[in-house]
Amino acid sequence: MKNKYLLLFLVTFNLVSCLSFNKLGSTTYIKANDEFILGNNVHGKFHVSVTNISNFEVIIWQYPNDGGKHSPMTLKPSQRAQINVDKNTSLRFENHSNEEVAVKLEVKGDIGLSMGYKK
Repeated sequence: MKNKYLLLFLVTFNLVSCLSFNKLGSTTYIKANDEFILGNNVHGKFHVSVTNISNFEVIIWQYPNDGGKHSPMTLKPSQRAQINVDKNTSLRFENHSNEEVAVKLEVKGDIGLSMGYKK
């Protein structure tokens, strides 16, 4: 009987541990007049919770890897948004100000995402 409970505990612990690997958090800084690109590679769907923690607007676009762009969003200072992103689609966080901006990102789902800057 003890072995069954131990086995159940170990299986449950492993499942919960693996679930936590499917998320990542980051505070990302974007230089003046630059862009941060998340997911410009082959990947599955993911979900992003983003908070603008700077004093300037950040513009967010979705770019499918096969071309085009859609779903523009302007994130004002202190504003938070939830974004569902399709597979093989990147998010671009554009900073059009002359000052550095920062966003807090919480990503769930496929987290095998490339990350980089346009410049």
